Amino acid sequence: WLTGAAGGVVVDPADRITLDESVTMAFLVVFESMTPAERVAFVLHDVFRYPFAEVAEIVGRSPAACRQLASSARRRITAARAEASPDAARQASVVRRFKTAWDAQDIEALLSLLDPSATAISDGGGRAVAHLLPIEGAEQIVALYLTIARLAPTRTLLERTVNGLPGLAFESEGRIETVFAFEVSDDDRITRIWAVRNPDKLRPWQAS
Repeated sequence: WLTGAAGGVVVDPADRITLDESVTMAFLVVFESMTPAERVAFVLHDVFRYPFAEVAEIVGRSPAACRQLASSARRRITAARAEASPDAARQASVVRRFKTAWDAQDIEALLSLLDPSATAISDGGGRAVAHLLPIEGAEQIVALYLTIARLAPTRTLLERTVNGLPGLAFESEGRIETVFAFEVSDDDRITRIWAVRNPDKLRPWQAS
């Protein structure tokens, strides 16, 4: 939420965008790392084509400042796109092997697929159980994920496309409970896992 210049409260327009599946999770992380003012200036001007004079009224800053905010956001996005060069087929192979190892609770196989300094992040949105802090290190991630597998033996782990790249999803009784996105390094090791458990964010994944 952002406070508008007129004293009212307006929804961050970034929340109104439906990002298509070509957008990677790494890109979304960059997008969320922007300041609220950067996001609003970028979305209103570059996406919805609002003139900077109108953006200034919403953000409560001068048109020149809004132009700088949008430019800063644009540079962040350009840099994120330049860094992201995913090979979907290669990532699919790594994710599939990770799924097989997780289903089999194969500790050695899981460790071989994770970078030693890998990080796992979970988003429960305050509405679903999730680890509050990032899990650092391959051994810690494997220990956590094997515990999850043992505590929920009836869940089905599915291969799914997540933000345009191969990922996984936990399904239970016909509903998606968790969606996993992965970042894979050039040496075919998983460096980052994002687990989304927030029911609001998972709503589009549920069968209609």
